[in-house]
Parts: sequence; structure tokens; C-alpha cells
Amino acid sequence: MELKDVGEFGLIDLIKQDTINDPGTVVTGIGDDAAVLLPTPRQLQLITTDMLVENVHFDLTTTTPMQLGYKAVAVNLSDIAAMGGAPRHAVVSIALPRHTAVDFVLNLYNGMKEICREYGVNIVGGDTVSSPGGLVINVAVMGEVEPAHLVKRSGAKPGDIVAVTNVLGNSSAGLALLSRGEWEEHDFSWPLVTSHLTPRPLVRTGQLLAAHGATSMDDVSDGLASELHEIAQASNVSIRVVKECIPLSPEIREAAAVLGQEPLDYALYGGEDFQLLFTMEPGQFALINSIDPGAVITKIGEVLPSGDGVTLLDEAGRSYKLEPRGYNHFCRN
Repeated sequence: MELKDVGEFGLIDLIKQDTINDPGTVVTGIGDDAAVLLPTPRQLQLITTDMLVENVHFDLTTTTPMQLGYKAVAVNLSDIAAMGGAPRHAVVSIALPRHTAVDFVLNLYNGMKEICREYGVNIVGGDTVSSPGGLVINVAVMGEVEPAHLVKRSGAKPGDIVAVTNVLGNSSAGLALLSRGEWEEHDFSWPLVTSHLTPRPLVRTGQLLAAHGATSMDDVSDGLASELHEIAQASNVSIRVVKECIPLSPEIREAAAVLGQEPLDYALYGGEDFQLLFTMEPGQFALINSIDPGAVITKIGEVLPSGDGVTLLDEAGRSYKLEPRGYNHFCRN
């Protein structure tokens, strides 16, 4: 059965079940002209949105509809995490070719519902339209944060530690293996491919870092080099990172050898890791490794006074300018 057989309103009836995970915050969800929500008193409201376009952000030959639905929400939750916030509600708009199978759409929403259940997020509305071309998904997520715990990109100060969560580069290495159709041939591929297809937003970690004194924070969506520049520019500081301190997984080193690439390039320029990059006063940083057993935190550099931009220190002690060569939709990448 295809969408043209059930129509827009028939599709809405099929997908609106099991969309509310925190009913105490919702007066009216899917089914009216607008959602009606109950905000938490004395909390700042956060809102973010991301659009995923077929053959730009995803390839339906290498991702399942459930994986795609999961990721479409995950990338937005990661933005809320980077502000120290808690995600509350999502609005989903999709443009679908008329010949799309109904089961495909239901599985796409099942992926969204799965991650929303994990993080206690309600799907409260959206829009469904036909597309003359490929599939387009736009998700907007609303969240909340205590005013004292709001973290922006602009708070880094000279003397702060620069750190990241877990490892970097896995997602882009996984994408490279998927693109070459080789990932099933290698035992090391699975965690890399999983990192790309179903990233895990670090919401709890972001909240804990915010509560323990993070001065700035960003999620690594466009590559470490790009995110370092965003913090440096927003905070009017320079940042120096140490090459050998940037955390890489054993799997990415194996993948890079197979793919003929430098493993560090995946971390610096690949993107879609959705790890957290943050700065913090050294005394506070000394306390944080014990706050969240779900995330490994690594110091990779320091914040310096404004002047030198972002630099990379190699094993020999030589310093190089690190260009912001992350993914950019309107530039050659």
C-alpha cells in the first residue's frame, strides 16, 4: 500500500499513536491546529531544528527507515544537549513522494518514537506533504534549561581547559565505509557504521557539564576543526589543541588504513560525531571525570587570549593553523 492509497489524513491517523511520553506537559498534541504545551516555570525555552534531505544527508540504500527516523531526532537532541538543556517536545514535518510505501513511513516514525521514548520527548505536531523529488525530513525540538545552567559557545575564557567526550571521527569513517560498500567485509566496521546511522545524543552529559561549570559548549556536528573555530570566534579567544590528545578509536585507525586516509582527518573534518566539545576552568575540570560514567572525557587543549585563532600542536612541538574545513553545504567540501 502506498501513500496515494491512504491520503494525508489517513497517514496522520496511522502515525499519531504513541507520540506522547510525558503527558503532564501536553494539553493538546497531534490533531488540532497547534499543539498546546505546559512550560516549566522559571525555565528558559530552547528550540532547534534540522532538515535532512535525501542524497544530501542520507542514502536510502545504506540506511533503514527506522535508523533514519532515529537519527532525524537525535541530531536535534544533540543541539539541546550542547546548551545544557533537557529536550521536551518535537515537531516533525516530512515531504514524501506519492509512491512511498506506507510501511516505510510507519517504520520511519517508529525510529523517531523509539528515541523519543528513550529521552522522554513528546511528538506534538508537524506537517506531511507530497514531494515531487526525494524524501525531506525536518524536525524541530523544544527544550528547557535552568537559567544558571545555560551554556553557549561564547563563554570560553583564557586559561580554560578544552575537552571532548568519547572519541571523534567514527561517524565519518563509517560513512566512508558505507559509501564504498565495504563495511560488511571488516570486523572493525560495526561501531563506526553504527555511530553514523544511529548517533547517541549526550543529553545527560551535557546537563552535568553545564551544572559543573562548562564555560562554553558545542556539539561536534561539522567536524572538530569547525566547532573549535565556532567557540573561538564566539568567545573572542584563541584555542590550541594537541594532536596526540585528540581521542581516536582503534576501529578508526583500522578503517583509515583500509581507506588510505589519515585517521585524524576524520575527527578534524568529518563531522556527525555528535560528541560534546566544551571548555571549563581547570579546577572544575579536575572534578568532572567522575560525574558521568557514560562518557569518557579527554582534555585536548587550552584556551588562549585572542590573536592566533585555532592552532594544532604536533608531536614535535610545531604549531600549525587549523583551518575550519568541516562540512559546509554551500562550499566545496
